[in-house]
Amino acid sequence: MRTGKVFSVALLSLLAALLTLSALRVRAAQMAAPYAASRRAIEQILREQQLAWNRGDIEKFVEGYWRSPELTFSGSSGVQRGWDAVLARYRRSYPDRAAMGQLDFADLEFRFLAPDAALVLGRWHLSRHPDNDAGGVFSLVLQKFPEGWRIIHDHTSAVAAAPKK
Repeated sequence: MRTGKVFSVALLSLLAALLTLSALRVRAAQMAAPYAASRRAIEQILREQQLAWNRGDIEKFVEGYWRSPELTFSGSSGVQRGWDAVLARYRRSYPDRAAMGQLDFADLEFRFLAPDAALVLGRWHLSRHPDNDAGGVFSLVLQKFPEGWRIIHDHTSAVAAAPKK
């Protein structure tokens, strides 16, 4: 009889653990669901930026940014403040199509800080002349405004590519 009780307790413990795991999965899915539409909207902004860049349209590219004097961009040349300064920086750094190359974003990671705030990490790569490719990492802070999600801070760093073998 003792073996039967041990088996029953073990079975009940296993069922309780499975129910707990199931409840945790449901809770995680419920927590992720409210942000699914926001994630898609942010991914769309990044896709539109990539397409605009690859057409050579810097003005369209910067539409993904908050059009405000409070926008910030941190990079190798320091901090730029304001939408106009960020646009001027892009124009100065990428004066022609050859300098712009073809942009690709990869390895995107999303963390929603609030219903109207998100952090996105990722990698960027510019395909240009084979000896002149560039790439690195970025972190974007986005805020949801009545007109939609906009980048309010961009920290972009160049990272040297691993040597080709």
